[in-house]
Amino acid sequence: MYVDPPAPKPMEPGERPPQTTAGALENTPRAWEFNPDYQRLVVAWNTVMPHLETLRTALDKAYSLARSPQTWDAPVGERYVQDIREWRTRLAVYRQSVLTAISDEAADTPRWIPTTANAPHAFQ
Repeated sequence: MYVDPPAPKPMEPGERPPQTTAGALENTPRAWEFNPDYQRLVVAWNTVMPHLETLRTALDKAYSLARSPQTWDAPVGERYVQDIREWRTRLAVYRQSVLTAISDEAADTPRWIPTTANAPHAFQ
């Protein structure tokens, strides 16, 4: 069985941007915003998870019913059990690939990005 990769973490209430250490020549504060690309990954994860869980639950239920001796009394039933087992395996691989793609992109995407909002500007 596969283990889900780590999910991207949504912005927590009260979470603050990283502290910047200004160099000797840099005396202006830097403004930060939560990265919209990272937020898009959080939304993607939260959107896809219920659908994958619904599919997994449906296939697990069908598999447990198909394995029941009350469902099939003919040898042909084993063929259907094998088909459902294959579908479950394919769904697990698909789930792993989708969640890994989201997780890997989230790992490479910074949570906070510098912004020009509220940044001091030179006089014109």
